[in-house]
Amino acid sequence: MAKVKGLQCLRCGALYPPDHYAEDCPACRPVVRSNLVVVYDEPIALRKPGAAGAGPSSGLWRYGDVLPVSEADAVSLGEGGSPLHHLRNVGDQLGLKQLYGKDESGNPTWSFKDRLACIAVSVAKQMGAKTIVSSSSGNAGAAAAAYAAKAGIPCVVFTFGGAAGPMVTQMRAYGAKVVTVPQKEDRWRFMEHAVRQYGWFPTSPFFGPAVGSNPYGIEGYKTLAYETVEQLGWRVPDWCILPVCYGDALIGMWRGFTEMMAAGWIDRMPKMVAAEVYGSIGKALDDDLEAPPAMPKTFDTVSGSIGAVQGTFQALEIVRKSGGRAVTISNDDTMRWQHLLATREARYLEPASAGGLVAVERLAKSGLIKPDDVVVSLLTASGLKDPAVTAATQGDTMAVPSDLSAAWQILQSAGIVPSN
Repeated sequence: MAKVKGLQCLRCGALYPPDHYAEDCPACRPVVRSNLVVVYDEPIALRKPGAAGAGPSSGLWRYGDVLPVSEADAVSLGEGGSPLHHLRNVGDQLGLKQLYGKDESGNPTWSFKDRLACIAVSVAKQMGAKTIVSSSSGNAGAAAAAYAAKAGIPCVVFTFGGAAGPMVTQMRAYGAKVVTVPQKEDRWRFMEHAVRQYGWFPTSPFFGPAVGSNPYGIEGYKTLAYETVEQLGWRVPDWCILPVCYGDALIGMWRGFTEMMAAGWIDRMPKMVAAEVYGSIGKALDDDLEAPPAMPKTFDTVSGSIGAVQGTFQALEIVRKSGGRAVTISNDDTMRWQHLLATREARYLEPASAGGLVAVERLAKSGLIKPDDVVVSLLTASGLKDPAVTAATQGDTMAVPSDLSAAWQILQSAGIVPSN
């Protein structure tokens, strides 16, 4: 593990003590609400897997040297170590020879949020937290509930009436107390009161404008970068495309690449791309704004896990610093790509995951992504998290009578079986 020095403002560099995890930067607050990042006593002792002295750990803990908790003290469910699939079939369709999907759907609660929850809850346990709290419509709440259960810490999740039923069921299955509030915005107000009044440990944002999730939890996403580079044979992707709500995984991956660059493991950085629903980060880039603005909610998105109308400074900062892009995605394109990933690559993923491929397609068609570029899209979670969204696009299943001859006539008419 790496020894924590404190928490530092991403924007102004002000340093705060390690227990300042429930706040943004007070100095920047009047201008831009900026999240904090974990800083360590230098240097972090990076050891490449396979090198002398490197441990045999797998999953997230293969890179435990860069995390703020030790594997021995961690609340772990076997997260991390997700496969990097070469998406040859859809890559051929897009004219991309090296298109990959980092598939997080096999994590313990079937999403990438397990990386964040593992580290956040591990730190919470070390700090003696009495209750874990999250405001979530799905993946983040399920992950927080699972890791809190493993840690033996009570968990409360504030959600709203539009949250997907399977994900609410999943949270409750892990023993979390799920509280539904009338309005989506009420989640933060209730959660903030609990954090301030009772000292509950927050794993997700709870005030607006949002700055991002718990800084310790975000450190878990660094391992996405380490794993990706190793799985590519110690090559750096030209592009990393992520579905983005508040940009936690975006900045987490960037921090991982930055650490590898400082250690001399890689010699360049990737361009980071945010696939977003309402265009907040893109608007800030186009208009050279210091912070993403709140955008009108012009439609109900199928990508509920990235449905924020306002992006974060941390997401904008990383996209801008990397020379990347923000791509606004539509429902139609998202569902088309969910179908393509399932039928061409056998990857059934949540709609937000498919949103990353919408961005890949757009950038490839514009010529920004070249045919030989190495492109990695983060596949965030399983489609089983919200199957009703998929079912709504499928129509009814085909029904046939019991009579074989009559049934076969119907199947032949539909082209399912060959005609005699």
